Amino acid sequence: MTNYKGNDRLLFGMILGVATYWLFASAITAGVPPLTNDLGISSSIVSTAVSITALICGVSIVTAGSIADRIGRVKMTQIGFVLSIIGSILCATAQGSIFLILGRVIQGLSGAFIMPSTLALINAYYKDEARPRALSFWSLASWGGSGVANFFGGAVVSALGWRWLFWLTVPVALLGMFLINGTPESKVTIGEKRRIDYFGIITLVLSLLSLNLVVTRGRQLGWTSPIILSLIVAFVILFSIFLIIERRNKAPLVDLSLFSSKGYNAAVISNFLLNMCAGCLFILMPYVQTTRGLSSFQSGLLTISYLVAIVSTIRVGEKVMLRTGARLPMAIGTLMAASGIFLMTLTFLPNVAYFTAVVVGLAIMGTGFGFYATPSTNTAVGNAPAEKAGSASGIYKMASSLGGSFGVAISGAVSTAIIMSDKTAQNLSAGWGLGVSVIAGTISLMAVLSLVPKKQQK
Repeated sequence: MTNYKGNDRLLFGMILGVATYWLFASAITAGVPPLTNDLGISSSIVSTAVSITALICGVSIVTAGSIADRIGRVKMTQIGFVLSIIGSILCATAQGSIFLILGRVIQGLSGAFIMPSTLALINAYYKDEARPRALSFWSLASWGGSGVANFFGGAVVSALGWRWLFWLTVPVALLGMFLINGTPESKVTIGEKRRIDYFGIITLVLSLLSLNLVVTRGRQLGWTSPIILSLIVAFVILFSIFLIIERRNKAPLVDLSLFSSKGYNAAVISNFLLNMCAGCLFILMPYVQTTRGLSSFQSGLLTISYLVAIVSTIRVGEKVMLRTGARLPMAIGTLMAASGIFLMTLTFLPNVAYFTAVVVGLAIMGTGFGFYATPSTNTAVGNAPAEKAGSASGIYKMASSLGGSFGVAISGAVSTAIIMSDKTAQNLSAGWGLGVSVIAGTISLMAVLSLVPKKQQK
């Protein structure tokens, strides 16, 4: 085992890697209208291109984290950077749907490769008080990047065009590769080399894909249609087979012993639900443009309060955690997130009052995410055994990606169902769509209060 200690150069390189997914890959939402017109493709195809990145990342991230434990976390991160560059170039040069969707799939794989690997590197190379600090900055790139994506995307699309959302990723990824280059490799070296659990990979990916299709396509195809019912059956069977395989495998893809920790369960469950809350932006941004008359850039400006709040409070959550343990800042964070989104559901208000509620609500939500991020990440990864760090972080970040994907799908389904029954109910439709996130945040708070230990675990 190397005595190498992580420094700010490595940390900044990892932050850039996380940003290529959470900021640059997420900013496409701001460019949907011009992208649709420029490429001449249907809105449903564009919607698929927007959501498929989170889906691919979510279903691949556990596998990627487990593989990183075996072949090396530095190597896996560098491969992720390369994939980010390839995916971005494909999207930037797309003249139709094929390259666009293929590029977005590769961007999803890039995020799956980078996030668990960099979390495991933090676990390996940053000790004592250096670890919470590193996790804070890592979380800032993750939670903060997702929040600033709409403002960043609106500015870039307005000034340069939607293709620059992807071109700008390339120099960022190259700089990240340069900063990480030369870092000693970190991987599992205990015991004999384990074989990759290919059957576990196949059953997990197929089961999660089935579940995601049920959530995203259930309303369109009909909840009792043969296709949806078949997908539900497929999920139950495949996921059951996966659990049986993992219990019997000596070198499982997902070490189910990780879930023996109540704190780990709380971090994963609350992380999934709180990322469902982040899906509120996919309801809010189109609503304030189509119904409230804002431009894409003006709607992006509303999210500045979120960015300022999360940047200014994310290290506060770290400090509170060091003093009281993870439970208090995680509880404060989930409560504030739900409260902030509740203000955004007040769609009956006139424009000025509603925009004020949105700005204040986003600030409260951002503060909540700032309090929550580092304690949650530390709870999930900080106490994991070194040889399981990649798998532990992979499961945790899978919860992030799938939570965001399912949050968008469920909120969108609720909102669309209302508007289809009454074309004039735009305010009600948006209010209930945003209400899904309030419910998710409330359940996340309940998970934290019931599962996270009251005292910090050393």
